[in-house]
Amino acid sequence: MSNNSETIKALNELLQGEYMAVDSFNNFISRLEDENAKKTLQEVQKQHRENIDKLASYIQSIGGQPDENLGLKGNMGEMMLNMDLGSEADMEEIIKKAIEGETKGVNMAEKVLRGDLDDRSRGIAGEILEKDRKSIEKLKKLL
Repeated sequence: MSNNSETIKALNELLQGEYMAVDSFNNFISRLEDENAKKTLQEVQKQHRENIDKLASYIQSIGGQPDENLGLKGNMGEMMLNMDLGSEADMEEIIKKAIEGETKGVNMAEKVLRGDLDDRSRGIAGEILEKDRKSIEKLKKLL
C-alpha cells in the first residue's frame, strides 16, 4: 500500500500542474484580443481540464484523494505569471508565457515519469505528457 501512496503523491503533483495551467490560461485568454489565438488557448485549456478529470478519477480509483486545492503553489504560480506579464503585454508575449508554462508542466510530468510508478500510472502520466507536448506545438504555431 505504501507504494500506492507514493504514486498518489506523484499523480497529485501532476494534477497541481494541470490546475495551475487552467488557472494561468484564464489570465492569458482574458488578455488576448486576437480571436484565433484566443481559440487556440481555449483548446489547450480544455485539454488541461480533460487531463484533470482523467487524473482525478484515476487517483480515486487507486484509493487516493485528488488534491484539488491549489493552495500556495497555485497562488505562487499565479503571482509569477502576473508579475511577468506587464499590463502592456502583447499577444506574442502572452503566447510565449503560455509556452513557458506548458514547458514547465512537461518538465514536471517528465520528473514524475522518472519516479517509481506502476505501469498504469505511468501510462496515464505519459498520455498527459504527450498531450501537453502537442499543446506546446499548437501554441508555437501562433508565433
